[in-house]
Amino acid sequence: MTPTAEPTTTGEIGRARVRKEDQRLITGRSRYTDSITPPGTVHIAVVRSTIARATITSIDKSEAEKAPGVFGVYTAADLGAEEVGMPCAWPITPDQKAPQRPVLAVGRVNFSGEGVAVVVARSAAAARDAAELVEIDYEPLDPVLDMEAAAQDGAELVHPDLGTNVSATWVFDSGEVGTGASVTDAITTAEADDDQIVVRRRFRQQRLIPAFMEPRSCVVDPTGEQLTIWAATQVPHILRTMTTVTLGVPESKLRVIAPDVGGGFGGKIGVLPEEMLCVLLAQKLNKPVKWTETRSECMLTAHHARDQIQDLVMTAKKDGTITGFDVHLYADMGAYLGLVGPGVPILGAFMFNAIYKIPALRFTCSNVFTNKTLTDAYRGAGRPEATFGIERMMDELAVELGRDPMELREQNWIKHEEFPFDTVVGLTYDTGNYEQATQRAMALFDYAGLRREQEERRKSGDPVQLGIGISTFTEMCGLAPSRVLGSLDYGAGGWEAASIRMLATGKVEVTTGASAHGQGHETAFSQIVADKLGVGFDDVEILHGDTQVAPKGLDTYGSRSLVVGGVAIVNAADKVIEKARKIAAHLLEASEDDLEFANGQFTVKGTDKGKAIQEIAFATFMAHDYPEGMEPSLDSDAVFDPENFSFPHGTHLCAMEVDTDTGRVTLRKYVCVDDIGNVINPLIVEGQVHGGLAQGIAQALFEEANYDDQGTLVNATFVDYTLPSAADLPSFTTETVSTPSTTNPLGVKGVGEAGTIASTPAIVNGVLDAIRHLGVDEIEMPTTSQRVWRALQVAKGHAAQETPSDTHSPGAGLGSIDPNNPKGEVQ
Repeated sequence: MTPTAEPTTTGEIGRARVRKEDQRLITGRSRYTDSITPPGTVHIAVVRSTIARATITSIDKSEAEKAPGVFGVYTAADLGAEEVGMPCAWPITPDQKAPQRPVLAVGRVNFSGEGVAVVVARSAAAARDAAELVEIDYEPLDPVLDMEAAAQDGAELVHPDLGTNVSATWVFDSGEVGTGASVTDAITTAEADDDQIVVRRRFRQQRLIPAFMEPRSCVVDPTGEQLTIWAATQVPHILRTMTTVTLGVPESKLRVIAPDVGGGFGGKIGVLPEEMLCVLLAQKLNKPVKWTETRSECMLTAHHARDQIQDLVMTAKKDGTITGFDVHLYADMGAYLGLVGPGVPILGAFMFNAIYKIPALRFTCSNVFTNKTLTDAYRGAGRPEATFGIERMMDELAVELGRDPMELREQNWIKHEEFPFDTVVGLTYDTGNYEQATQRAMALFDYAGLRREQEERRKSGDPVQLGIGISTFTEMCGLAPSRVLGSLDYGAGGWEAASIRMLATGKVEVTTGASAHGQGHETAFSQIVADKLGVGFDDVEILHGDTQVAPKGLDTYGSRSLVVGGVAIVNAADKVIEKARKIAAHLLEASEDDLEFANGQFTVKGTDKGKAIQEIAFATFMAHDYPEGMEPSLDSDAVFDPENFSFPHGTHLCAMEVDTDTGRVTLRKYVCVDDIGNVINPLIVEGQVHGGLAQGIAQALFEEANYDDQGTLVNATFVDYTLPSAADLPSFTTETVSTPSTTNPLGVKGVGEAGTIASTPAIVNGVLDAIRHLGVDEIEMPTTSQRVWRALQVAKGHAAQETPSDTHSPGAGLGSIDPNNPKGEVQ
């Protein structure tokens, strides 16, 4: 027992604590899935298709089966798994077309990298070596690679049995729901009215590859009374449920453990064929089975992200007031549907109106199959795509009207006194103050000064032009209210669970269903519990990522851990205090109504009599003297299901320099001010914003998954797929302001995705702002120096057609380019 002698814990919330989990994570004491090898483990390697679309005519396993250390080589038929299909939990329409994704290809392959056979061997190296010996004969078919062409009638079909490449078309129309305002009427009226304007643009969200630090891995141990799965997953509870759904293993006999997980960003939200293969093989061989992918394997087969074509039409009065917004998307699903992939574009439907008062909005999205790796959630999941679309259009409208883009935004956004505000898509924004965040950001950025410098450079004809990029954004976090998810046909709820155990020693054990993969849960949740119960920060232990330890939960994604999981912990702590109050009243021989609780102490009003909550926990453990009719326990459980999302927002500004002779793009300055509600740990917030900015800037300037015309991913290594390093990015200026959320008692809004969502349009707006006056009004992402140089050449009247090799060149983002070597060939 360690009673709180001094109120040492007051003020943990809001304190910049160094993360307690970093001690093991940065000193090599962590344990990842690949660190786990039960006795007798065998290893697998998956034989993957080298062709995007083909019929399998034969598979010769004989040489592989004779290789040293090999126990067996299996196809789906060998495992009796021809009918085993991977789950999709989000049918967005009743008539959604959903092909079965097999654990191993059956008869045909539909993307380069699809598993065809699996080798089991004594070691991972032996399995990989033997996998090279499996001979597969294919009859190649022309791959379907262009999502827009694939959606047209008469297109070659990825899955002929479906009769179409369009999986589903989802529509929201404010003319039918909500405001009743018609986009069609808005466009017709604007086209006929000289005092209005119609702006039409097409944007491309390029395909990205989530690049988490730890590759995916899985270990399945069938020995004992249960099946234990260790997995590098961000959704252990969902993996448990889906393993039951897919393979029929009783949920009660399944234990899923996510040990330390090296990042996810949505890339580890899926349920993998390889995980199901490990289960099938472990059951068949009655041995522990292990799979850890190589980095190239990861980039080829872990789900990809974004990949949309956005056709946008905005109407407005000539005074700048927006009257309507029409959004039509093609979204490339790849060859199959991911666990939540069909719903990712739909999440963006609710954010295309962003922070603006748009009276009429129509959103139409067609999910399309192609012969590529499937797409699914990635940091922000639909909201970065939406924010890019609206924020690019705000700049385009400003250009058309000859207005300052910030001034135009301010004219149309929701004013702080108008909250709560019902948006055109039916969401209720609870709180926000766009003016406050923007004014602070502009002051930190020196917006007026940089605009003056921009004008001077243009007048002087400086070869290095300056552009100012703006992005004022909001997102919906805290996924999600279960009733809302149900209305969208999502295959699960959005609640989160927590338990608190008060131990006899005065320590506190907290279990949460929000499984972490690098966010700092253990620190932030400890701070909350320390403040609520008045115990020491180091006396709180957070347990997560093990379905046996924390059996209830819906895991971590969509900035829901703090907003939903954190509130579940708060509610559990409130229950502990309520129980402790009854026992304290009994021990102090006082009425419950006469007790006060603060800083971990129950005291009798007007006296010096009191008991620390740890003393009460010890007395409860001893159970010698407690209220009659009451269980001797302070433990508690809670489940929280929010009534509404939370809506963080912010203003991001960047200064981009573009060398008009070479195309060199330089990010000179980046400032952001985010409103994420109350802040639990500013140090964690700052880190998450920095990481998010790096990911969003990378989409704008560096990253793109590229396929050749045969459907082969041509940049499946980090040599070819350009990720920025710290050396490629400037120091960021970040701040927060706060209008606490009213949708949860912590007043928090979520921060994990803010940087990613806001930064991509800010950067692209900045690049275009630097050179638009030279005749460049659009450059596809990533806006590499090569693409910028080519756009400038076209604007000058020089032919500069882009070739695929342009976008493959590493270091093409912020580096310079030699105009005499525009393809970036190594010299």
